[in-house]
Amino acid sequence: MGLFGRGSGGGIMNVIRCDEQEYMVWKWRPKQQEANSTSRENSIRWGSSLRVKDGEVAVFVYPQKDGTMQDFIVGPFDQIIKTSNFPVLTNILGAAYGGDSPFQAEVYFINLQQNNQLKFAVPYFDAFDPRLPDHGVPIAVRGTITFNITNYQNFIKLNRLVNFNQEQFMKQIQDAVRRNVKAIVTNLPQELGIPLVQIERQIMAVNDRVAENVKPRIENDFGVNLKALDIAAIEIDKDSPYYGELRELTAGITARTMQAQTDVNIKNLEDQQRINAANMEETLRMQREEAQRAQRLQTESNFMGAHALDQQTEVLKAAAQGMAGAGGVGGEGGGGGGMNPAGMMMGMMMGGAMGQQMAGMMNNVGQSMQNAMNTPPPMPNIQYYLAVSGQQIGPFPVPQLQQLVLNGQLTPQTLVWKQGMAGWEQAGSIAELASLFAPPVPPVPGDGATPPPMPGSTPPPMP
Repeated sequence: MGLFGRGSGGGIMNVIRCDEQEYMVWKWRPKQQEANSTSRENSIRWGSSLRVKDGEVAVFVYPQKDGTMQDFIVGPFDQIIKTSNFPVLTNILGAAYGGDSPFQAEVYFINLQQNNQLKFAVPYFDAFDPRLPDHGVPIAVRGTITFNITNYQNFIKLNRLVNFNQEQFMKQIQDAVRRNVKAIVTNLPQELGIPLVQIERQIMAVNDRVAENVKPRIENDFGVNLKALDIAAIEIDKDSPYYGELRELTAGITARTMQAQTDVNIKNLEDQQRINAANMEETLRMQREEAQRAQRLQTESNFMGAHALDQQTEVLKAAAQGMAGAGGVGGEGGGGGGMNPAGMMMGMMMGGAMGQQMAGMMNNVGQSMQNAMNTPPPMPNIQYYLAVSGQQIGPFPVPQLQQLVLNGQLTPQTLVWKQGMAGWEQAGSIAELASLFAPPVPPVPGDGATPPPMPGSTPPPMP
């Protein structure tokens, strides 16, 4: 049997719905029934239909032997009310009404979709600077909060739906926000470590701290979801006698802090310049000493051969004098003052040998100097890195790369890189490595027998 089918008593069927545009909680009553007029304001006739829009919930509150029961119908819903739609109500109707009379129930519509915005203003109250905790300066705070209803069951537990007054409810939230904002902002400069006269510049930090503290309190006390708290302005009473004192103190500290920071920066700059100058001087000194040492070594190398030549010349000269004395005129072997032919011959031979030796020494010195001047610089050690299986290996010199090619570990498609290259490239595209992949020289065609000698290629026998 339908919960709201037509009973024996007849009557006009009701359409239970909410046509309000702006509401939080709205109580439904049958047509032509005023609030608290008669008990018929909660009578629902058989066959009535229920229409719940998307974004709202219908709450049925009805009496039971054990107390008051509630049923929730979340929109969208548009049906004739039956016991299958309200399983909790089935036994109530059978026991209490026997299906003969209208069902007594209060019906409330709760708006779950509407964002409710509420402005708040906290009039001047004393806030305190951490440096002068006994000098209160009046400040005021203005802003807005935005909230909605999401947990309707918790909202019903915390708020009476009977004769719900939205204006009064908003005022209660507004008063709670004022109390909490005042309590938080009073000592916030000390908690954040900022001068009170600069609190207007810290409005975002103040806003975050206030929202963090106010949100759980409003939600726990009123059952609404606080979506946003936005502080629009923080105003300081600049006519307060303590404001001027704080401003002068803050300005003085700020000026001294800036001056001290400037002095530190200048000192750091001077120290850095002094250190850089000392480092530069030491670097130049070391470079100068290295250049002088290299020049001395070069000079010693250039004149070492000449010095050795001088020493050997002196030795040969002494030897020649000794030999000349042995074979000269009037000597013991000269036959009583006559010419000694053997001595002359030996002197000539010795002089020739000395001349040849001196010429050889000069040639060796000149050749050494020429070699030192014409010696080319060492060949560059060219090495390549290889990319194998996503890993970088190497570096390898070119001769070792040739062995990798023979082993099949390096192919023209292998990615390689050396210092100076912009990026990895295939080995076959690099001219320096292209010769590594040149095909081997094919064998000479033929049967492999030793070819006969060419005519005229063999020299004639020696006489």
